[in-house]
Amino acid sequence: MPSVLTDRPLPTGAARAEPVAPRRRTRVFALSEARWAAAATVLFLLALALQLTGAPGWSWGVPYALAYAAGGWEPAWAGLRALAERTLDVDLLMVVAALGAAAVGQVMDGALLIVIFATSGALEALATARTADSVRGLLDLAPATAARLRSDGTEETVAPADLAVGDTVLVRPGERIGADGRVLEGTSEVDQATITGEPLPVAKEPGDEVFAGTLNGTGALRVRVGRDAADSVIARIVRMVQEASETKAPTQLFIEKVEQRYSLGMVAATLAVFAVPLAVGATLTGSLLRAMTFMIVASPCAVVLATMPPLLSAIANAGRHGVLVKSAVVMERLGQVDAVALDKTGTLTEGTPRVTDVVPLPGAGLTERELLTLAAAAEHPSEHPLARAVVDAARTQGCTVPTARDFSSAPGVGVTAMVGGRSVAVGAPTRLPAGPAAPVLAGRAGSAATTAPIVTAPGSPAAPAAVVAELEADGRTAVLVRVDGVPVGVLGIADRLRPDAAATVDALTALTGDRPTLLTGDNPRAAARLADEVGVRDVRAGLLPEDKVAAVRERQKAGRRVLVVGDGVNDAPALAAAHTGIAMGRAGSDLALETADAVVVRDELAAVPAVVALSRRARRLVVQNLVVAAVFISGLVVWDLAGTLPLPLGVLGHEGSTVLVGLNGLRLLREAAWAEAGRTGRDRT
Repeated sequence: MPSVLTDRPLPTGAARAEPVAPRRRTRVFALSEARWAAAATVLFLLALALQLTGAPGWSWGVPYALAYAAGGWEPAWAGLRALAERTLDVDLLMVVAALGAAAVGQVMDGALLIVIFATSGALEALATARTADSVRGLLDLAPATAARLRSDGTEETVAPADLAVGDTVLVRPGERIGADGRVLEGTSEVDQATITGEPLPVAKEPGDEVFAGTLNGTGALRVRVGRDAADSVIARIVRMVQEASETKAPTQLFIEKVEQRYSLGMVAATLAVFAVPLAVGATLTGSLLRAMTFMIVASPCAVVLATMPPLLSAIANAGRHGVLVKSAVVMERLGQVDAVALDKTGTLTEGTPRVTDVVPLPGAGLTERELLTLAAAAEHPSEHPLARAVVDAARTQGCTVPTARDFSSAPGVGVTAMVGGRSVAVGAPTRLPAGPAAPVLAGRAGSAATTAPIVTAPGSPAAPAAVVAELEADGRTAVLVRVDGVPVGVLGIADRLRPDAAATVDALTALTGDRPTLLTGDNPRAAARLADEVGVRDVRAGLLPEDKVAAVRERQKAGRRVLVVGDGVNDAPALAAAHTGIAMGRAGSDLALETADAVVVRDELAAVPAVVALSRRARRLVVQNLVVAAVFISGLVVWDLAGTLPLPLGVLGHEGSTVLVGLNGLRLLREAAWAEAGRTGRDRT
């Protein structure tokens, strides 16, 4: 209805809106940990000032006591709850150490420990919140309301969450699209960079897919909702990353397992540090102070914090750039891979067939344009991918496609239809008469599979079989066009190679030290030609799904940790069998997306080596953090046992190392971390 598609005036600058995910940042004092830490700090500074100025003891004793309460009640309560579950928590040990310091007259030192410990906890909470912010902010891309069309053509304003599959929504120029779906009516350009990574707005017309949160351009669109709000691409991104953030890597699980035994051992060692000197004549105050200092500096806080911040930061950063890593376990495993197996169609190639050659046969009396028009008219009612490729090619060339009648389709054979009173058949070139081979396509540089324009060879004196043979030898699928039973031309169709395929293969080779293997169900000639273009030497073609699994297991038996990258249903078994599996998300099957450990949402193949490099950097940061923590703990413990470590210095060393380890892990949240990961493989090639 034209009235429905009437444009409304846009607010000034609406058309220039950028579809960039808003940065939803948690305010520091929105966190209870930050509020209590700030209160404890203020009270500590007040008490310290009063104490240093010689004020009466009661005047600075009260602020110190309040600082203990403000900064220590949360970790103490958490520790008591853990103790009730027969788990010894490090937080409780820190509070006990602070109270022990106060008991021997070191009130200021104990308060300093509480303040620094509370501040460290606040920083950890803020880091966790900011990590979640970077991904959850994608939800802000979705509009607050959507215009749903009723059956009578009128509209109502509803929340996107209230839209159901099958509803029709109106999207005006400059508005964000409220739901995933397909265009029913209207044409426009949609900026969907935040979902697919495409740098330029994409033209949309009836039948095209659109995504929630993307920005409509200058035209009005009617969109039929294809997914519930909870199942939209943006919602799935957020959900998957949140689930990943709740998992723990094997290194972290090992640390937590050891932590319990370490904490019990530390308590026993603390009692020994207190009792042994006391037994040999040391003073009670000195022995207790040394024991409290030992408990503080031997606490494994920095060790516990060494693992998860780098991995969670890497997960959040990858999610912002369109790679969904499903768990911290996966992020850690990605950095361990030393062999890669790649699928062909939909992975190294775009997965969308395109017409690359139009060859009219001599004597047919047809031009290239006329041949393409006839084929498109017959194929138009078909839903087969090759049929869509022929129709799209005709539209791209500006052909006027006539209406076909009496359409019929035979699976594996082709289609027939009446076009302009003639019977047109388009399909597989079976039982063709043999003809002399002729160089009908010779002299063309490069492979048509990697180029967009349609290449034609008019007037070539070749029999259909010769044309078909040469097309198939060049890695294309040949389609024969017959009119009234007589062959009139051949179309060559091929899948286009992704622009970054060769660079990705080189980057993965540099990262693993071994060239990837190509696993495909396609014919050997097509597979070999593509492998030659991207630089793959190990080609396994004509494989069934179980054959791909066998190829993966063969390499794993040789001690390799194999990363499989695929997109189709036939790739799912190999993705499941691999050490780690990555699915191409835009055109990937649901089974492949569910089976894979990570998903490349934006369909950027170059993101695969980038996320592997990011994982390796996260693993290096984990090792760095563990080394830093071990050096601080061992150094401070030796100082306390062999000499006299002042309690304030022990507190600063312990908590300082904890903060340092936490901040070191958060470096992977920066945009520069992803850019550096993307350059890693390229710089090594």
